[in-house]
Amino acid sequence: MENGNGFQRPNIVISRCIEFEACRWNAQIISSDEVKKMKSHADFIAVCPESDIGLGIPRKPVRIVRIAGQNRLVQHETGIDLTGKMTGFTDSFLGGLERIDGFILKSVSPSCGNRDVKLYGENGIALPEKCRGFFAEGVISRFSGIPVENEGRLTNMSIREHFLSSIFALARFRNASSIGSMDLLVKFHSEYKLLLMAYNQSAMREMGRCVANHEGLETGEVFSRYRILLGRALARQPRAGSHINVLTHAMGYFSKSLARAEKRHFLSVLDRFGRGMVPLSACTSVINSWMARQETEYLEQQAYFRPFPEDLVSLSDSGAVKSIRHG
Repeated sequence: MENGNGFQRPNIVISRCIEFEACRWNAQIISSDEVKKMKSHADFIAVCPESDIGLGIPRKPVRIVRIAGQNRLVQHETGIDLTGKMTGFTDSFLGGLERIDGFILKSVSPSCGNRDVKLYGENGIALPEKCRGFFAEGVISRFSGIPVENEGRLTNMSIREHFLSSIFALARFRNASSIGSMDLLVKFHSEYKLLLMAYNQSAMREMGRCVANHEGLETGEVFSRYRILLGRALARQPRAGSHINVLTHAMGYFSKSLARAEKRHFLSVLDRFGRGMVPLSACTSVINSWMARQETEYLEQQAYFRPFPEDLVSLSDSGAVKSIRHG
């Protein structure tokens, strides 16, 4: 289903304690401005693996403990080993999911944490290495090519914009795939060409060959192959230099109509972006302003300049996580 603004609504699995229910071990709810904004644009499936396996709210906290060389999920104050219950629930819940475009999981949780979860030894002392939560491990192993983030990292602007760009692209592709029209696939690839060029040029070219379908494959097989390539292309944030190449390419569409001062200004903005001094939106906003005064049908159709709904654009940035790779 579309949002009414031309964007397909992504299907997102989220930890229930993030903006949905006070179900953490201490009966608290996690506030997330980013998730609040997304609620009007995405469909959420909320899950709390710990309460869903029967633990109460509030409850004694659990932790991951290395026992005899294996990671176990243990409620350390009671000594109860919950590994089997959690593994069984994870397999059952994830096995029933279909048409998912992304996951937002609770950071550093022993069940949902997708990175940097504390790992303890049998003596109760934290080990130097980190791990993933049990539920998150199941997500990542089952859902290759689907973006997985936590609410903490989404406070970083470029990580958030990468996540949003990915989930809305995947939702759009999912819709085209459900219809099964090669015309829609050609349209998708055409409109995402600049975005894919920024992300991964080699994958973009391979996706173009897939769409051309010189092998004469069945439509379903073409969509299946393209989906794998799309997940691969969107897996990592683009380098700043890749964005600059795309933006310089876009400037070429206006080169004859731009005053020298406009060109100098834009190149200065690109330089500052390349050095990490301004966000990507500072560059794309200039191109958008040029498009507003000069018709450029190709660029206007490019998802690169509007990869997700405009009211999800936010300049707020925790700065806590290094984001776009410069240099």
